[in-house]
Amino acid sequence: MNCIIVDDEPLAREGILLQLQGFTELTITGSFNSAKRASEFMLSNQVDLIFLDIQMPGINGLEFATSIPQQTLVVFTTAFSQYALQSYEVDAIDYLVKPIKKERLKKAVAKAISYHGLLNGEGRTEQVGNDFMLIKAERRYHKVLNKNILYVEALKDYVVIHLEDNKIITAMNLKTIHGHLDNTCFIRVSKSYVVNTNYITSFDSHTLYIKNSEIPIGDVFRKDFLETYLGKILPDKL
Repeated sequence: MNCIIVDDEPLAREGILLQLQGFTELTITGSFNSAKRASEFMLSNQVDLIFLDIQMPGINGLEFATSIPQQTLVVFTTAFSQYALQSYEVDAIDYLVKPIKKERLKKAVAKAISYHGLLNGEGRTEQVGNDFMLIKAERRYHKVLNKNILYVEALKDYVVIHLEDNKIITAMNLKTIHGHLDNTCFIRVSKSYVVNTNYITSFDSHTLYIKNSEIPIGDVFRKDFLETYLGKILPDKL
């Protein structure tokens, strides 16, 4: 995968570059101190993944993320935790807070490699039944039973359907697929996620957990999610 680093701080760029050198699946093709320079580079060079800072002079990282090609993935790297929810609204696949720990970076890179493969083998929904979907991806037809879906994640113009031991991508938006799923157990918890409440293992007021996945709860969706999931009106503070 061809990757670039975009950060206005020289030491931060150098630090990320050093950390990424151990990942043989990645080829670092550029390092830039502004979104403008990165954008100019991307006009004539293929970029599969961007490690992107948020607070930068001129165009900030969140604004830049809305303008990149559909096939380019974004991992935010920032010193500020408060932009996490906004990052998922621009379809970032991960959000790393500086100083970045090695294991956390390893997890983000693995996710990027996995999602890059999914996008290259993009699927399409062939049939929708009352309790299943038939999706063609990677030259095969996959019958996906709705009850086996852990959660659904928006990614660009696609959705990633997360199953117990597999992920399938299909060209559909999150609102459409949510409309096909049973609303008694599938709840939208943010702009980017619909979850199957049968698989929720724990949650707090900002995050819910399904297996090893941490899923952010959006401010707009929090009250409805908590009241629907618990079946009662909650106090202001959880």
